[in-house]
Amino acid sequence: MSISFTARTSVAALAFALASQAPAIAADTHGAAAEAASEADVQADAVAEAEQQPDNVIIVSARRRDESSQDVPIALSVVDVTTLDNTGSFNVSRLTQLQPTLQFYSSNPRNSAINIRGLGAPFGLTNDGIEQGVGIYIDDVFVGRVAVATLDFLDIAQVETLRGPQGTLYGKNTTAGAINITSKEPSFDFEGRAEVTAGNLEFRQAKASVSGPLSDNLAVRFGVATTDRRGTIFNVATGTNVNELNNLGVRGTLLWKPSDSLKVTLAGDYNRQNPECCAQIYARYGSTQRPANRQFPALSAAFGYAPPSLNAFDRVTDVDAELSAKSILGGASLKVEWDVGPGTLTSVSAWRFWDWTPSNDRDFTGLPITLKVNNPSQQEQFTQEVRYAGSLGDRVDFVAGVFGFYQTIDTQGIQEQGPAASRWLLNPTSPLANNPAVLNGLVANNTIGFKNTSVAAFGQLSWKVTDALTIQPGIRINYDKKTGSYNSVVTGTASNGTRQLVTFNGPFANDPWIVAQRGVLAPQFFEPEFSDWNLSYDLTLAYRVSDDVRAYATYAKTFKTGGINLSGVPNDAAGNPLLAAGSVAPEKVDHFEVGLKTQFWDRRATLNLAGFWTEIGDYQATVNNGQLGVLRGYLANAGKVRVRGIEADFSVRPSERFTAYVSGAYTDHEYVRFVDAPCPPELAGGTTVTGTQVPGAPGVPGALSPANCDISDQWLPGISNWAFSYGAEANAPASIFGLDGFAYIGFDGNYRSKFSSNPSRSIYTDIDGYALTNFRLGYRTDDGLNVFAWVRNAFDVNYFEQLAANTGGNTGLIAGQPGDPRTFGLTLASSF
Repeated sequence: MSISFTARTSVAALAFALASQAPAIAADTHGAAAEAASEADVQADAVAEAEQQPDNVIIVSARRRDESSQDVPIALSVVDVTTLDNTGSFNVSRLTQLQPTLQFYSSNPRNSAINIRGLGAPFGLTNDGIEQGVGIYIDDVFVGRVAVATLDFLDIAQVETLRGPQGTLYGKNTTAGAINITSKEPSFDFEGRAEVTAGNLEFRQAKASVSGPLSDNLAVRFGVATTDRRGTIFNVATGTNVNELNNLGVRGTLLWKPSDSLKVTLAGDYNRQNPECCAQIYARYGSTQRPANRQFPALSAAFGYAPPSLNAFDRVTDVDAELSAKSILGGASLKVEWDVGPGTLTSVSAWRFWDWTPSNDRDFTGLPITLKVNNPSQQEQFTQEVRYAGSLGDRVDFVAGVFGFYQTIDTQGIQEQGPAASRWLLNPTSPLANNPAVLNGLVANNTIGFKNTSVAAFGQLSWKVTDALTIQPGIRINYDKKTGSYNSVVTGTASNGTRQLVTFNGPFANDPWIVAQRGVLAPQFFEPEFSDWNLSYDLTLAYRVSDDVRAYATYAKTFKTGGINLSGVPNDAAGNPLLAAGSVAPEKVDHFEVGLKTQFWDRRATLNLAGFWTEIGDYQATVNNGQLGVLRGYLANAGKVRVRGIEADFSVRPSERFTAYVSGAYTDHEYVRFVDAPCPPELAGGTTVTGTQVPGAPGVPGALSPANCDISDQWLPGISNWAFSYGAEANAPASIFGLDGFAYIGFDGNYRSKFSSNPSRSIYTDIDGYALTNFRLGYRTDDGLNVFAWVRNAFDVNYFEQLAANTGGNTGLIAGQPGDPRTFGLTLASSF
């Protein structure tokens, strides 16, 4: 088996750029661990050089202790708050434009997914019964809901993105990587910062923080951030702009240091989003195997309906259901750090909550087909982590810990059909399709409960065998238990006009109206559960070739815990849920990585090479079948997937006046084996056959469709073969209004090639490659004043973030989510 190679930007060189507010990303890869004390001469040289260039080290906590990122044998990248502010990267979604191997997809805060190197979460609507493969940590607290990624960064110091499995270092097992967000600590010196931004689309953003002492050993910090922007889509039905931004966040932190060896931090935060959001709009039509009179053009014509535009980039819609994406998320944490013995004992206790109140239009049109598909939910989580990190002599560093996680989710879902549903969802040749009363008012009330318990013990050892060679083994044992309940109660109208529960064996079981309603929304009750132990381990070998060249190799064997389906599963012919689909097996991950990190030109330039190869057995995928009632899709295990790639990062700073960087990634990805996958829309909707598909022209009555499709060797969704990030900044001394400082001009951009936006690749849902370019021009002073004008997507590129084929009824309607148009504005920031 051959292994491809990657490269990442060196932290040391890019630290210069970060210090001068350049848009560079400090990236690091698996390197050698800290050198032994016996290397007195080498360390003396390093200390002397660091004193001459004090900004060339970035401190990270990737291994749960503060150390130089150069010494951490983990693939990671670091972005500080200055770079985030300068590039307008105020949340995780914007961060993806700075990091080629980080992907973020979101149709609303609940239906969001973060992937690293294309892995982490199945592509599609969120199913609460499984876990993300990418963990999000805020000040050492694991956040169980990825919705936090849509919130504004709030008074943070830096963001570390760790690539690859991190189960032996972090509390919650993460098979694809972790995002470690570090907030600014309270200060015992009074300080503050304020920033205001205004731009087109009525963009308004304000951030402020203040910190100072309350006593000799007590300090406090308070931060607030708010973001508003007019929606980017105009709804002609309501006369409002939708898909807007409306965020508010506050955070308070209290730091108590009774002694040099003890530190206690109490923190709390509250975040609220309340935008009119989130609409996916008409993107295109793609014919399916359904008869022509059951596809979008004919059905629309029957209602005398046409979308307000057939060009999604006119950015108009006519969705007729209320839109809302209200999200309230917050919590509190208590962190105790005690220097005792040869290390630091840390305890992190936390409680977090998330309340989600949505309103959607899931037929994506102005027709009253589906009036409601809303799943409001309330989540609470409690976490406790205790770890001890330190050193045993000069040759051994270690981290050991235990972790506990308990989560509950309660969801009250509703789906309601409207007067256009009969014609849209039933066979037009049936007389029932011409009677709006058959499906009008058909309602499914879904009560969903979920409990998730996870406990683990983990540890990692770093042994400096020689001054050059370090061996780092890690191990984790994990127990997970998930229990849930799904109860869908369906109410419809019988042919005699009375309201009835829709059942399979009640007194109206053979009523033609009830039979038709069961085909659209079927009642269902099941109580899935999952529990299992698993063992993960990894081994890293790091070798220092010279002072400026380090090599590493890593193997990790890990697992992503199994899950349960909480969005409905298919029914059998008798109307009973297929209980075998109630749970999914754990993913089994084999991960290989090698790399070489280099610095040259007196460490003014870096070029890093590394490579990864990841294979996952029993990959957890989101699938859909032909049953209309399973609108959200359910979970299943694919046989095997493989992701391997090359990443190359280069940075240079020839002087204090100029910095530049470019990061690139090539990722090869495929389902190695998935023989029973759902078919793409162009092969769905016809008469079901078994075995090899019988050829039939799409849209021709009587066309045949296979029950499932073999998509082995096809692309995984959401992953581009090629991705790049790049940028540069130049500055010159200047004096304006008597203030000495620097004028600067900079740009940053990113490119990604074509990628699939459907779990089974479709000819209708590939998203073409695109490049985005951003510019800024400004002036800053050494005492903290910074003012700059900026433009994002400067060339007004039209691109889709997502395309969705699962729009209900297999009509061929493809809905899309256009990316942001060109935006521009002015930012004024000041620190004191």
